[in-house]
Amino acid sequence: MSSIKSENTGIEKLVFKELKRKKIYFQKHYRKILGTPDISLPSKKKAVFIDGDFWHGYNFKKLKRRLPKNIWLAKIERNIRRDKEYRQKLRKRGWRVLRVWEHQIEKEKEKSLNKIEHFLKK
Repeated sequence: MSSIKSENTGIEKLVFKELKRKKIYFQKHYRKILGTPDISLPSKKKAVFIDGDFWHGYNFKKLKRRLPKNIWLAKIERNIRRDKEYRQKLRKRGWRVLRVWEHQIEKEKEKSLNKIEHFLKK
């Protein structure tokens, strides 16, 4: 499992590069708040999580039927619950949270980047 990257994945690097190109400055993997968001603006209390489709349970109902019941299903279910819990706790602490799916960025790069940019700037 150690070979699976949780930070600085290819999709994250793409987003980081585009935001830097647009001169949007941010913190990467800010560990001082719950959940370690991929992108954050601590002074504005904004956090962006770029969720991998498999590990964070995109289309989990379909995935659940296809995969054998094993350790991965339990892990993904825990991730889904944890993501929801962290989002709620961050919001209660005054943070604004944006979650973006990996496949959205891959399929609609410009639209996804504009969404992230708009969220960080407004």
